[in-house]
Amino acid sequence: MSATTRGSTVMEGEDDYVEYVPVAKRRAMEAQKILYLLVKATQLKRDQPEITPTEQMVQHEKEMLENLSDRKTLMSVRDLAKGIIYTKPLLTGWKPLLPIRRMSGKQCDMIRKQWHIIVDGEDILLPIKNFKDMRFPDPILKKLKAKGIVQPTPIQVQGLPVVLAGRDMIGIAFTRSGKTLVFVLLMIMIALQEEMMMPIAHGEGPFGLVVCPSRELARQTYEVVEQFLVPLREAGYPELRALLCIGRVDMRSQVEVVRKGLHIVVATPGRLKDMLAKKKMNLVIADEADRLVDLGFEDDIREVFDHFKAQHQTLLFSAIMPTKIQNFARSALVKPVTVNVGRAGAANLDVIQEVEYVKQEAKIVYLLECLQKTPPPVLKFCENKADVDHIHEYLLSKRVETVAIHGGKDQEEREYDVSSFKAGMKDVLVATDVVSKGLDFPDIQHVINYDMPAEIENYLCLFVLRLQMIHCMMHLE
Repeated sequence: MSATTRGSTVMEGEDDYVEYVPVAKRRAMEAQKILYLLVKATQLKRDQPEITPTEQMVQHEKEMLENLSDRKTLMSVRDLAKGIIYTKPLLTGWKPLLPIRRMSGKQCDMIRKQWHIIVDGEDILLPIKNFKDMRFPDPILKKLKAKGIVQPTPIQVQGLPVVLAGRDMIGIAFTRSGKTLVFVLLMIMIALQEEMMMPIAHGEGPFGLVVCPSRELARQTYEVVEQFLVPLREAGYPELRALLCIGRVDMRSQVEVVRKGLHIVVATPGRLKDMLAKKKMNLVIADEADRLVDLGFEDDIREVFDHFKAQHQTLLFSAIMPTKIQNFARSALVKPVTVNVGRAGAANLDVIQEVEYVKQEAKIVYLLECLQKTPPPVLKFCENKADVDHIHEYLLSKRVETVAIHGGKDQEEREYDVSSFKAGMKDVLVATDVVSKGLDFPDIQHVINYDMPAEIENYLCLFVLRLQMIHCMMHLE
């Protein structure tokens, strides 16, 4: 038995035997194999028909859409699990005045053409050319007038009637187009209606939620909300409470406001997830929606949607919303209306654009020459935090009144830097692209890009700032 076993073992060993190949010979064989593959690949590339740039772009867009189709829709897990699909928009008690409702389709088209408004969707609401006809309370109308806002902007002419009627909306409008007022006034009207029907109790609310990609944009939006809540309180209307829910701010004060009951929340996704409990919400707004998705907040927003107990109205706003994001967003909306005002009425295309070819080591020195081409204030963008800090220190050493913000700084410092720059106390703001979209600096006339923006959308957003000059620094090899 043992002999047979040993014999069989020997046979197995003979079958498994592999001839030893010297190292030099193995390397030569591998090199020959690689050379063969390279020749084969070259032949295939030569035989393949040449693809034009247009065909390459079409193929790239097709691949992106295929990738997006594999992703889950922007809906709550609960609704997806139950197979719930909402087919009708939310009903509200708001209706346009009778003269507005009697307008013909031709009249509406003329108004949209005059205001450069492009709309898409079913049963689109009529455009309204003044705030009074939108049936806002007198304190809101007086506050608008006090702020110098006497006539709606294009996004407000069409967007406000759409959202006041309870419709989901995709709003495509640049900074300073007035899109913030569209959802702020809507939230206030919803909260006011709910409060007058049944006063909010401790721990209840909110009725409206705004999700922003950055803390600066969230604070700017919250300040707009508060500007309209104050005159309502002073006029004897029920008190409406708003909460700013952002990171790096003491959570205890935020929790205390929640306990009292609140009507409106303006938040960033991270802190909102920390504080969110199952509340009664019927409106959610995503400001700079494409940026929220691009920055990876898609799952966070879906988690927020999980806390809605019933159907809600959803508004998505952005200065630029690519088609791929629009198609993806539609999966979460019910019969959405897309309102696109582009740059019409908001952008200043009379901008001097200068591209400077500078050696990498000379870029920071050349900054001083660029700064002298226009009076302050000047906004300067960099790709990374290290460059922001380096330029900030350099300009301070040259006695230039400069502040800097990026994601690595604490909230108190960021708020001080932004407010002091807006107030004119500082001449230059150096920042990463955290402020490239959404934030509004009214007096900016000159923007310097230390690095050419990686995405064309970030560059196009600069044109709505009523600039005189845009500088882009390119590496000189």
